[in-house]
Amino acid sequence: MNQPLSYVHPTANSPWGTYLSQVDRVLPYLGHLARWSETLKRPKRALIVDVPIEMDDGRIAHFEGYRVQHNLSRGPGKGGVRFHPDVTLEEVMALSAWMTVKCAAVNLPYGGAKGGIRVDPKLLSQQELEKVTRRYTSEIGVIIGPQQDIPAPDVNTNAQIMAWMMDTYSMNTGTTATGVVTGKPIHLGGSLGRVKATGRGVFVTGREAARRLGLNLQGARVAVQGFGNVGSVAAELFAEAGAKIVAVQDHTGTIYNPNGLNMAQLLPQSRAKGVAGFAGAEAIADEEFWDLPVDILIPAALEGQITAARAQRLKARLVLEGANGPTVPEADDILASRGVLVVPDVICNAGGVTVSYFEWVQDFSSFFWDEDEINQRLDRIMGNALQQIWDTADRHKITLRTATFAVACERILTARQERGLYP
Repeated sequence: MNQPLSYVHPTANSPWGTYLSQVDRVLPYLGHLARWSETLKRPKRALIVDVPIEMDDGRIAHFEGYRVQHNLSRGPGKGGVRFHPDVTLEEVMALSAWMTVKCAAVNLPYGGAKGGIRVDPKLLSQQELEKVTRRYTSEIGVIIGPQQDIPAPDVNTNAQIMAWMMDTYSMNTGTTATGVVTGKPIHLGGSLGRVKATGRGVFVTGREAARRLGLNLQGARVAVQGFGNVGSVAAELFAEAGAKIVAVQDHTGTIYNPNGLNMAQLLPQSRAKGVAGFAGAEAIADEEFWDLPVDILIPAALEGQITAARAQRLKARLVLEGANGPTVPEADDILASRGVLVVPDVICNAGGVTVSYFEWVQDFSSFFWDEDEINQRLDRIMGNALQQIWDTADRHKITLRTATFAVACERILTARQERGLYP
């Protein structure tokens, strides 16, 4: 008899609750593989670690860290590490599960994993940040490795943190293991094209979705929530394609210009201090962001941003999920009933993990590709994956999200079935 997980009690719209709802919706399309579906609802391994460090002022501080491996049936775990004061075990579980689906959706030979530390990195000095990173890496070192589980950057982590993680793991194992993480600096085995890969994937899938909707990108109005690595790159590429970025929201505030924001001026300011106070736009209340007259909405911040109430108000024809889990299930239903097309996170933002796969392959072979080749391979893989998902959606008359889960979960559970149970 299947028992519920005892260490987490998800609510309907919590990250793990949202994921479980998404799995339940795909069960009718799994055929005989549905008997294995409980596999999808249980992480294979969840590790909670204490991360103690000595602060610059001599105090001993403790932070809580996590690494969850959701499913390893198709290959080693793959997933980022986020440093955020609101990180929880349940959130990391959900993110690891979405990584399982995401990797299978684009047919990469990976399972899903995710990690995090409950810490506000803005309150740490550079030395303290390095200590937290290295101690966390040592604590989770028992379950990561180039053929076991490969971390990558996520919220508030970057190439420097990946370099510290790689170095710490390498020192502990006695060999330079560049393949233990992806998203590293180029001269330490990183890949060209990795920094912009997730935002590029949002643009590539968005361009195809717009084409199918008959939406001309030339002059299309785009609003972006979250203007970090994903949102800013996607905005830049849409602007280059002729679209107008009319609104941006980040942690500093929300700005709006119906005639379009000047990306060449906004991007440097946003990287330095955020979008608030940008001279080429008016400041509006954060909640007004969801009422703006736009054609394309890109939620590229955190989970649970498009609620049922906001879904009723959206004016966009197309939603491109740059973030993980930005739309709660009730909102999904409302958007579908209103004819709003949603390209789900598990395919829309899969560009990052795809180029991470390229980086991992290049590290093993010690042979590196140029950026044009990286982008061509990325565009081809994501285009083919989206085509198969769209065919599934058309065949079953289901949303792109359910179709993505159907394609991915079939691959995951086929691998589980063919491997069998041991012992």
